[in-house]
Amino acid sequence: MAKLKENEKAAVSQEALQQTVSTKTDEFFKKNKKLLWGIVIAVVVIALAILGYQKFIYQPKCAEAMQQTYPAEMNFQAGEYELALNGDGNVLGFAEIIKEYGTKAGKAVYLYAGVCEYQLGNFDAALDYLNKYDGKEPILAARAEACKGDAYVGLEKYQEAIKCFENAAAKADNIFAAGYLFKAGIAYEELGNNAEALRCYKAIEDKYPQSIEAYDIDKYISRVEE
Repeated sequence: MAKLKENEKAAVSQEALQQTVSTKTDEFFKKNKKLLWGIVIAVVVIALAILGYQKFIYQPKCAEAMQQTYPAEMNFQAGEYELALNGDGNVLGFAEIIKEYGTKAGKAVYLYAGVCEYQLGNFDAALDYLNKYDGKEPILAARAEACKGDAYVGLEKYQEAIKCFENAAAKADNIFAAGYLFKAGIAYEELGNNAEALRCYKAIEDKYPQSIEAYDIDKYISRVEE
């Protein structure tokens, strides 16, 4: 019986507590009704503004940017690097697309622009573009690193080039890695570091024996072993 009374008291206390909380909550809402409704309306307005921007401004702009890149990509594939980079007044080049649309045209525009600048012999400009490319796709990310290495070689900054080539090989970790390791080996030779060059050439021989670079890698191994 005593236990039953204790349970009844506990139930009464809990009910009283709930009523107190409910009363205070009602008082808070009544007192701050305008403020709370203002917050709710503001959140709804912001959400609608974001959705509207995405649907009516950002997405159409992305579609327009992608459409503008097609002629530039075609010129790039044809080896018309000057035209691909700067356009001809009728179609935009990658440089103009980046200025007008930025990454709305896709991250790869920076890679395209960097390769164009490299092919035109503008190594510093190439690095400016390539350093802005942050794509996550492994093959393209490795390609971008290797292009940076090529630009550093053009500037005769072989240590920086080596770092890029080895990063590219690590990102690729496939048959393309052999080409990047080969470039790293050549750069090491330019620095007179035959031991590290040998390491790169041996890696090609051991890990990528089916690669093009492996066909005559013995010649390079012999050269740096002497």
